[in-house]
Amino acid sequence: MENFDKKNEIESAEEYDPEIYTLTDEDGNELNFALLGTLEHEGAVYKALIPVNEDGEEESSEYIILKCGVDEDGEDILETIEDDDEFDRIADIFDDEFSDIFYDED
Repeated sequence: MENFDKKNEIESAEEYDPEIYTLTDEDGNELNFALLGTLEHEGAVYKALIPVNEDGEEESSEYIILKCGVDEDGEDILETIEDDDEFDRIADIFDDEFSDIFYDED
């Protein structure tokens, strides 16, 4: 059973205070991302994140999808989805959910 946490109860952008993640890329650069949604699918948890600037404004219309995991120290981490089939399945689910949200807003 899929569980999708949608933020479609937001009436205006001013009321929306997104959860911000600061991630470090492979070159050591810190980048900020706002959480668009969380998905639980087949026992795993995924997060869709969109890049934002320091003011929390979206820098792109494209989002990334990362898988929640735990490192060797027991700390929660977000990691790249290495399996192409897994990524495609999760991306399709997020795309369907986001199209419903954006369609409902219009």
